[in-house]
Formats: sequence, structure tokens, C-alpha cells
Amino acid sequence: VVVVMGVAGCGKTSVGQRLARCMAGGSQFIDADDHHPPSNIAKMRSGQPLSDADRMPWLQRLSTTTTSSSIASNSNAVVLACSCLRKIYRDTLRSGIVCDVLRFVFLAVPRDVALLRVASRAGHFMPAALVHSQFATLEVPAGNDEEADVVAVDASLPIDALC
Repeated sequence: VVVVMGVAGCGKTSVGQRLARCMAGGSQFIDADDHHPPSNIAKMRSGQPLSDADRMPWLQRLSTTTTSSSIASNSNAVVLACSCLRKIYRDTLRSGIVCDVLRFVFLAVPRDVALLRVASRAGHFMPAALVHSQFATLEVPAGNDEEADVVAVDASLPIDALC
């Protein structure tokens, strides 16, 4: 299982879909945004950032969904696009997803690039006004032994340069 993570506008969905198509034999792609309860979507749509209390049940459901997809695929070939902004959120997935190998790809992107991308997309519930709160919540993976399963990539590069 590969979790593509980062703030809104970093390219989680685009990179995750591309990665799923490029992996040997193809992989199932899961967009965490599709699994938010209506209350979370309404909160974000109204410009309110989610709290830990909003996110934890959602992350636990994602763990179950990802595990089920991994088992059903018989190959653990699943790509999950999920913000995972804080270490505790990544730890929730680490402890909840049952699979052979779990890795995180952190799409690092400058704030101005994320703002521009979110402001230019149509039909998404996440307003550009919440990008600042995403950066305020973000705990950049340390890249040390504690989070050795995370690799960081420069998400300001074109998608063809990433995967």
C-alpha cells in the first residue's frame, strides 16, 4: 500500500491515480476525499478546518477500506490519496492498515503553488481559504528512523517528472 500525502493542492489525486496506473499490474486507487462523511464536507465547504475529532473516525474508516481493498486485490497493490497532515494521522493508518508493506509519499509543495492549484480547481469542496490551515496543521515527516517509511518529493515539478 502506498499513501500519497500532503496539503490540499499538492497533487495527491493526480499523482496517486498516475502511480496506481504505473504500478506493476495496475493498482486500485482510493481517494480519501470520497470517504469523508457529509458533516466533514459541509464543514470544509463552509471554510472551517477539520479537527482531530473530525478526522480520526474518517482515518479509521480509511484503514478498514484500504485493508479490504488490499486483501481483495491479492497483491496489496493499493494507492491511497490522503492528506495525513499530522504524524498521529499517519500513525493511525500505520496501525490500522493490514498489508505486507506500507509506504508514504509526501508531496512537498510551496504554499503559493498549493493556493494557486486549489483556487483554480472547480467543483471541489475544499476552498482555497483552508490552504493556510492545512499548512498550519502539517507536521512535515521528519525523514528519520521514526518515519523511515516516508519519502518526500517536490510536488511543484510536473507530474511526468514525479511518476
